[in-house]
Amino acid sequence: MSWSKSRSDKGRRAYHHGNLPDELVRAALELIAEKGPSGFTMAEAARAAGVSPAAPYRHFRDREDLMAEVARRGFDRLAEALETAWDDGAPNPVSAFERVGRAYLKFARENPADYAVMFEAGLPSDTSPELSRANEKAFSVLRRASEVLCQEAPAEQRPPALMVSLHIWSVSHGIAALFSRGDAARRKLPMAPEELLEAAILIYLRGLGIRI
Repeated sequence: MSWSKSRSDKGRRAYHHGNLPDELVRAALELIAEKGPSGFTMAEAARAAGVSPAAPYRHFRDREDLMAEVARRGFDRLAEALETAWDDGAPNPVSAFERVGRAYLKFARENPADYAVMFEAGLPSDTSPELSRANEKAFSVLRRASEVLCQEAPAEQRPPALMVSLHIWSVSHGIAALFSRGDAARRKLPMAPEELLEAAILIYLRGLGIRI
């Protein structure tokens, strides 16, 4: 089964039975980029996808369910990007850790709509088991990297890896939210966000006694 619908602003699109969830996620991201994560309705998402107002409910319980799927896919892609950047800590944990930070900023810059849903839409972490798993999967990369890094600190002052991962995540998220967004929320900065994050990470790791 397939169908198509003309739209004056986007041209003619063809849809195929089975890919409606993908089309709705795409439509939601377009609306989020335009109006923000709380600025559209399920009916608008259906219209942007070129389907009837009732069609989305075959796949999503409500608007929050659709947003949870957008966020889940975002966290899955973020986890993949961070995992690739970490690369099992090669060639050394510090440089690999810095790559992870840069990958986080790159994701926020290149995917501002996804990033807004993941962190600013007010979705409870337990909205769905799938979203919870995807969220934890992304964070687990940073936690594993922190565990390796902490082994580089003197034994007598070695901090808990969870604390380190939360600290670094907080700094990375703050810089991404303020300076590395790819939308109008980005603030001006007299240096690259990557440079700011690298300096912050180096100062933090030196404070832990980790050799740079």
